[in-house]
Amino acid sequence: MRLCSSVSARPFSIPKARASSTSRQAASGGLAQSIYQVGGNAGSSLAPLMAAAIFIPFGQRGAVWGTLFAAFAIAALMWLTPWYKRQLTAWREKSEAAGAKRKAGAAAPAELTNHPRALFAMTLLVFIVFGRSWYHSGISGFYQFYLIDHYGLSKSSAQIPLFLFLATGVAGTFFGGVMADRIGLKKMIVLSIVGALPFSLALPYLPLWAVYPVIGIMGFILLSGFSVAVVYAQHLLPTKVGMASGLTTGLAFGMGAIGAVVLGKAADVYGMSDVMRTIGILPVVGFLAMLLPSDRKRVA
Repeated sequence: MRLCSSVSARPFSIPKARASSTSRQAASGGLAQSIYQVGGNAGSSLAPLMAAAIFIPFGQRGAVWGTLFAAFAIAALMWLTPWYKRQLTAWREKSEAAGAKRKAGAAAPAELTNHPRALFAMTLLVFIVFGRSWYHSGISGFYQFYLIDHYGLSKSSAQIPLFLFLATGVAGTFFGGVMADRIGLKKMIVLSIVGALPFSLALPYLPLWAVYPVIGIMGFILLSGFSVAVVYAQHLLPTKVGMASGLTTGLAFGMGAIGAVVLGKAADVYGMSDVMRTIGILPVVGFLAMLLPSDRKRVA
């Protein structure tokens, strides 16, 4: 069935996790992580436009031009390599200094990392990001087919709502990091997922004219917590930044690809309309974020 072609490719997990930890070395905080994530999300948001303008009319021959972007990315990484080597050296020196400080009686970050509460919070966060990624995969991979079947749109026209969802998500990724630095990481995670719930529930029942603004608003809200979850994970595991990045951007987000396979099979069995209505409940996992420990110190 044609649905099998909708499973979108995910970024490689290991390089993505490494890049997340690298952005933390460049500058900590929600804004720095958001700037990094905006690049990846912006590239993904162009996929619907490329499908309508290049892939559908020109096929794989048109896709070859994408190798120019890959060449540019390789050149940029080569330029960053010396800086990253210096950062690793500085990071090791900082870790050695922190170890000497702990011997003098300071609290050990490793103890915080291995604390049962931190481990519980990390497990919960991975599950939350996992649920959000399933919904994101459902919209980015299958909603275009729902538009074609339910509203009678052409293949090219069906890419426009999908582009709005991904493009506003880019803006949400950036402003989410800015807001997280002001109100806190935990609050931003809750708002980003729970705030999208009313829109996800209403989306399958809307008239076509209402789909465009609603899916744009939902994309902005849902992805406003994309980079924030990574920063929060690094906050929970301060001595294992690479692992924290891998669990959120690698494992949890990458599991969305499995969700795409499951949703594709469900669409074949139960129909696309039932799948779209069912996945609308997935953002409810955002309520679990209320159980996460606060990232802000209490002030007496």
